[in-house]
Amino acid sequence: MKKILVTGGAGFIGSCVVRQFISETSFSVVNVDKLTYSGNLESLKGVSGNPRYCFEQVDICDSEAVRAVFGRHNPDCVMHLAAESHVDRSISGPSEFIQTNIMGTYTLLEAARDYWNALPEDRKAQFRFHHISTDEVYGSLEESGFFTEETAYQPNSPYSASKAASDHLVRAWHHTYGLPVVTTNCSNNYGPYHFPEKLIPLIILNAVNGKPLPVYGKGDNIRDWLFVEDHARALRLVLEKGQVGETYNIGGRNEKTNLEVVHAICGILDELVPTPAPHASLVTFIKDRPGHDYRYAIDASKIEKELGWLPQESFDSGIRKTVQWYLDNQDWVAHVTSGEYRNWIAAHYEKGHS
Repeated sequence: MKKILVTGGAGFIGSCVVRQFISETSFSVVNVDKLTYSGNLESLKGVSGNPRYCFEQVDICDSEAVRAVFGRHNPDCVMHLAAESHVDRSISGPSEFIQTNIMGTYTLLEAARDYWNALPEDRKAQFRFHHISTDEVYGSLEESGFFTEETAYQPNSPYSASKAASDHLVRAWHHTYGLPVVTTNCSNNYGPYHFPEKLIPLIILNAVNGKPLPVYGKGDNIRDWLFVEDHARALRLVLEKGQVGETYNIGGRNEKTNLEVVHAICGILDELVPTPAPHASLVTFIKDRPGHDYRYAIDASKIEKELGWLPQESFDSGIRKTVQWYLDNQDWVAHVTSGEYRNWIAAHYEKGHS
């Protein structure tokens, strides 16, 4: 039975990975999370009492604390998802992104390398360090073309630059020190438990509450959308079957303009929560984001051909499930939007609890 150390396991994608491991496998999970503003243990209420799950409130930049976690739990693999991830926040305050995404990754790599070097040979051969990254490291596409694993890096925001740096560190630790790593770069995720600063949950919640639906520029920026459950399944597959030293791009083959995404949400809400005026009447175009990349699109043929992964959700099915989840989980939404989830965390966990 494997034990997986997941960093950022209280975040949007990380919590989905943890929930899947606990509900669909016999693996144990150690969730390491600093619990910044978007870390939410309420997203893990369904697994928090499971004997195969434990939580460690640790900052990945804290070398001593990170090494202590390795010593206490003796994991077989690391899945590194902890990161500051919101582009807008990186523009207004890049320092945290540099610290967490670059220095945090460095600290984790060094702790993992020392731990791996001390393992018995059989466990050493099985150990993996799986680094989870983003397609934004590749920069921006025009109307045609796709990001592949060979696409040159050209990050355009402080966020994507910090993630590109972390990708390079992981690659260097493999080639220099032999650390057995795999890396994945994914397209835009969406789905349940998404913190409402991001486009899709923000639009859902604003529309339900009759608030303006902010859309950058003309809404013609294009993203490839990936349902978070599909992404988590892909991550688990790469961890178990991916080739050491390889990179795998994970995408949903669901290119949509931001305005198309907003209109799709509005159409579903018109059906499920009808109002006198259509929800799309709330769309409000705002000044575009500085350096806003025009288009992202991933070629996921490598993971499809080599590992047999395919997304189970289309955008239409995934976005309907997502809208319905937010309508059905108003307690979670209320706690997040009010900040009440922090009180829940304080009531259920003390620092260092496991």
